[in-house]
Amino acid sequence: MGRYNKEIGNYGENEAVQYLQDLNYEIIERNFKCKMGEIDIIAKYKETLCFIEVKTRYATNYGFPAEAVDRRKQFKIYKISELYIIKNKISDLNFRFDVIEVLLNSKNNRFSLRLIENAFQI
Repeated sequence: MGRYNKEIGNYGENEAVQYLQDLNYEIIERNFKCKMGEIDIIAKYKETLCFIEVKTRYATNYGFPAEAVDRRKQFKIYKISELYIIKNKISDLNFRFDVIEVLLNSKNNRFSLRLIENAFQI
Protein backbone atom coordinates (compact mmCIF):
# COMPACT_ATOMS: atom_id res chain seq x y z
CA MET A 1 0.00 0.00 0.00
CA GLY A 2 1.38 3.39 -0.93
CA ARG A 3 1.98 6.15 1.56
CA TYR A 4 -0.99 8.14 0.22
CA ASN A 5 -3.33 5.17 0.68
CA LYS A 6 -2.02 4.68 4.22
CA GLU A 7 -2.75 8.33 5.04
CA ILE A 8 -6.29 8.00 3.65
CA GLY A 9 -6.78 4.82 5.67
CA ASN A 10 -5.53 6.47 8.86
CA TYR A 11 -7.83 9.44 8.31
CA GLY A 12 -10.80 7.10 7.85
CA GLU A 13 -9.90 5.12 10.96
CA ASN A 14 -9.61 8.29 13.04
CA GLU A 15 -13.04 9.45 11.88
CA ALA A 16 -14.47 5.98 12.56
CA VAL A 17 -13.09 6.00 16.12
CA GLN A 18 -14.63 9.42 16.80
CA TYR A 19 -17.96 8.24 15.37
CA LEU A 20 -17.94 5.11 17.55
CA GLN A 21 -17.07 7.11 20.65
CA ASP A 22 -19.98 9.45 19.90
CA LEU A 23 -22.21 6.34 19.90
CA ASN A 24 -20.82 5.30 23.32
CA TYR A 25 -18.56 2.53 22.08
CA GLU A 26 -15.54 1.92 24.28
CA ILE A 27 -12.44 1.66 22.10
CA ILE A 28 -10.41 -1.24 23.45
CA GLU A 29 -7.66 -1.38 20.87
CA ARG A 30 -6.65 0.07 17.52
CA ASN A 31 -4.63 -1.77 14.92
CA PHE A 32 -4.32 -5.06 16.80
CA LYS A 33 -1.55 -6.92 14.96
CA CYS A 34 -0.36 -10.47 14.93
CA LYS A 35 1.41 -12.72 12.40
CA MET A 36 -1.87 -13.32 10.55
CA GLY A 37 -2.67 -9.65 10.04
CA GLU A 38 -4.47 -6.76 11.69
CA ILE A 39 -7.88 -5.70 12.98
CA ASP A 40 -8.46 -1.97 12.64
CA ILE A 41 -10.62 -1.38 15.72
CA ILE A 42 -11.70 -3.54 18.64
CA ALA A 43 -14.46 -1.90 20.64
CA LYS A 44 -16.99 -2.79 23.29
CA TYR A 45 -20.62 -1.79 22.91
CA LYS A 46 -22.84 -2.80 25.80
CA GLU A 47 -22.08 -6.51 26.28
CA THR A 48 -20.68 -7.05 22.79
CA LEU A 49 -17.08 -7.06 21.64
CA CYS A 50 -16.94 -5.62 18.11
CA PHE A 51 -14.17 -6.40 15.65
CA ILE A 52 -14.34 -3.57 13.15
CA GLU A 53 -12.78 -3.27 9.71
CA VAL A 54 -12.62 0.28 8.32
CA LYS A 55 -12.58 0.84 4.56
CA THR A 56 -12.00 4.36 3.24
CA ARG A 57 -12.41 5.37 -0.41
CA TYR A 58 -12.76 8.47 -2.55
CA ALA A 59 -15.15 6.90 -5.03
CA THR A 60 -17.38 3.91 -5.63
CA ASN A 61 -16.11 3.24 -9.17
CA TYR A 62 -14.99 -0.21 -8.06
CA GLY A 63 -17.86 -0.80 -5.62
CA PHE A 64 -18.62 0.34 -2.12
CA PRO A 65 -15.83 0.13 0.44
CA ALA A 66 -17.45 -2.73 2.37
CA GLU A 67 -17.35 -4.89 -0.75
CA ALA A 68 -13.56 -5.00 -0.35
CA VAL A 69 -14.09 -7.17 2.75
CA ASP A 70 -14.38 -10.35 0.74
CA ARG A 71 -14.69 -13.91 2.03
CA ARG A 72 -10.92 -14.32 2.34
CA LYS A 73 -10.60 -11.07 4.35
CA GLN A 74 -13.57 -12.06 6.54
CA PHE A 75 -11.95 -15.38 7.40
CA LYS A 76 -8.67 -13.63 8.21
CA ILE A 77 -10.46 -11.18 10.55
CA TYR A 78 -12.22 -14.12 12.18
CA LYS A 79 -8.95 -15.98 12.84
CA ILE A 80 -7.30 -12.85 14.27
CA SER A 81 -10.32 -12.17 16.49
CA GLU A 82 -10.23 -15.77 17.71
CA LEU A 83 -6.59 -15.28 18.72
CA TYR A 84 -7.47 -11.99 20.46
CA ILE A 85 -10.28 -13.63 22.44
CA ILE A 86 -8.06 -16.53 23.54
CA LYS A 87 -5.07 -14.31 24.33
CA ASN A 88 -7.19 -12.00 26.49
CA LYS A 89 -9.24 -14.82 28.07
CA ILE A 90 -12.55 -13.24 27.08
CA SER A 91 -15.51 -15.44 27.89
CA ASP A 92 -18.21 -13.11 29.18
CA LEU A 93 -18.98 -11.09 26.04
CA ASN A 94 -20.78 -11.70 22.79
CA PHE A 95 -18.88 -10.68 19.70
CA ARG A 96 -19.64 -9.52 16.18
CA PHE A 97 -17.93 -8.34 13.03
CA ASP A 98 -18.68 -4.84 11.77
CA VAL A 99 -17.49 -2.80 8.83
CA ILE A 100 -17.32 0.97 8.67
CA GLU A 101 -17.36 2.59 5.24
CA VAL A 102 -15.86 6.06 4.93
CA LEU A 103 -16.49 7.82 1.63
CA LEU A 104 -14.41 10.95 1.15
CA ASN A 105 -15.39 13.91 -1.01
CA SER A 106 -12.36 15.73 -2.40
CA LYS A 107 -14.46 18.69 -3.61
CA ASN A 108 -15.54 19.95 -0.20
CA ASN A 109 -13.40 18.02 2.32
CA ARG A 110 -16.46 16.26 3.74
CA PHE A 111 -17.10 12.59 4.20
CA SER A 112 -19.92 10.18 4.82
CA LEU A 113 -19.63 7.29 7.20
CA ARG A 114 -21.72 4.14 7.47
CA LEU A 115 -21.51 1.54 10.24
CA ILE A 116 -22.59 -1.92 9.12
CA GLU A 117 -23.23 -3.99 12.25
CA ASN A 118 -22.96 -7.76 11.87
CA ALA A 119 -21.52 -7.21 8.40
CA PHE A 120 -20.58 -10.88 8.15
CA GLN A 121 -20.72 -14.18 9.99
CA ILE A 122 -18.32 -17.11 9.80
